[in-house]
Amino acid sequence: MSRRCELTGVGPMVGHNVSHSNIKTKRRFLPALSPTSLQSESLGQTFKLRITNAALRTLDFKGGLDAFLVGARDEDLSARALKIKKQVKAKLAQVAA
Repeated sequence: MSRRCELTGVGPMVGHNVSHSNIKTKRRFLPALSPTSLQSESLGQTFKLRITNAALRTLDFKGGLDAFLVGARDEDLSARALKIKKQVKAKLAQVAA
């Protein structure tokens, strides 16, 4: 299971531990991932995704999963999130027509 957010694409970053004597050793900064159940209003379904805590706050700000996915870039989304995005767009187009 990869350490990557399924909605924002955030993954591990690389940096240094710096000691008191200024010796630098490599380390990894891992994203704060949490498994979350997200509700889609247009589809009426619940989806389990592993997303960062920052992405969860962004979902609340944007107005839910559907609004976030419609505005998200395809390169950042995982394969599961991309599939959900296509379903949401099809359902919104069906409702608008």
